[in-house]
Amino acid sequence: MFGKDDLVDHLSRDLDRARGRRDALASEATTLAAQIAEIEARLIEEKKRRERERILGEIEAIKTRIRQAAGAFAPVVDGLSRAIDQATAVVPEARELNSFLVSVASEIDSVLDPLLRELDQRADTVRAGQALLDLPSPPDEAPPVELPKDTNERLLRFPAWLSRDKEADKKEAAESPRSTAA
Repeated sequence: MFGKDDLVDHLSRDLDRARGRRDALASEATTLAAQIAEIEARLIEEKKRRERERILGEIEAIKTRIRQAAGAFAPVVDGLSRAIDQATAVVPEARELNSFLVSVASEIDSVLDPLLRELDQRADTVRAGQALLDLPSPPDEAPPVELPKDTNERLLRFPAWLSRDKEADKKEAAESPRSTAA
């Protein structure tokens, strides 16, 4: 009987050791699961933070491009307006183009500040973490808007406008020459 008790004691000790290892492994598995959950939460938060930074960077880039384009637009409008003023001596209808140009410039001025304020508000919403905007990833960096280097030569040409009634004006001028005497 002595050998049977040793076997029972030996199996009981093996069972106790196995249960102890199981409990230790279960405890480690629980600890690892908690660590994994914590790391996953930190990873998600870091991804959100980086996405917010990306969106904020894109909003700032959009605002910069708008300001650059507006800064480049103003001198072009001014130069074009002066050139059109000179052209009105020859083509009185050019006043219409000038008034159209002034109305376009005024309309742009009137909506530019509200647009920039709205972009700032959207950026504040993103900073607060209340929303993430669904902006597509930016394509290759757009080149900055450059001011015209030569103010005498303008990039905008209106050949269709100038040639629109050219033939009719030539016929009218040939048939009824203008007289300055009154």
